[in-house]
Amino acid sequence: MKNFLVFIYIMLSSNAFAHMDHYKKYNKIEMDILRNGEIIGYNYYFFTRKNHETIITNQIKFSVKILGATIFQVEGYGEEKYFKDQLISYNSKTLQNDKEKFVNLDFNEEKNKFDIKGSSYTGEASIDNILGNWWNHKILQSDSQISPISGSIKKQIVTFVGRERIEQNGQTYEVDHFKLNSKDMSLPKDKRLDFDIWFDKENSMIIRVSYSRMGNWEYRLKNFE
Repeated sequence: MKNFLVFIYIMLSSNAFAHMDHYKKYNKIEMDILRNGEIIGYNYYFFTRKNHETIITNQIKFSVKILGATIFQVEGYGEEKYFKDQLISYNSKTLQNDKEKFVNLDFNEEKNKFDIKGSSYTGEASIDNILGNWWNHKILQSDSQISPISGSIKKQIVTFVGRERIEQNGQTYEVDHFKLNSKDMSLPKDKRLDFDIWFDKENSMIIRVSYSRMGNWEYRLKNFE
């Protein structure tokens, strides 16, 4: 019965997920990155538009320090380009410690597929895949996602947990709580998707994301314009 209700919920909400029009009022979305309750970096998204084209640039930077020594750091930049509702290209470069990662994705109109060249995957992918960037709540409706850092593809299962009220940065939000997990549980634990996501349906925006991996991590909405 619960799974049936989740299915109905998603179907009734589908119009809220389907259109770039839901982001036309946003120019910037800022998220803080926290580890064990401490802000260690940021993830910012900037929106620019021209006619039917929308470009979202993504900046991310954080570092983990223990006793003053940096043990893990990430700095990256990405650009998504949409024509109306169709993703037509995505390019990113990320430096994780001293290791370079990248994604170059293009929409192949003849094949109606994505062509991907990434640091973890090169090949074709269905256009039903969603890029795993936290500005886009369509990730809650997709069966699989493409890593925005390496281009790898993972099947996923999204489960509706319930309606909740959360407080964040002095504001109270009425949100829908979801679990997002890898479909393939045979993956190594550090490769699995395992997220809690809180979605503000009124503003069509993900408010918070949390997961545990070498500590307790959160992405929290800080500001939007």
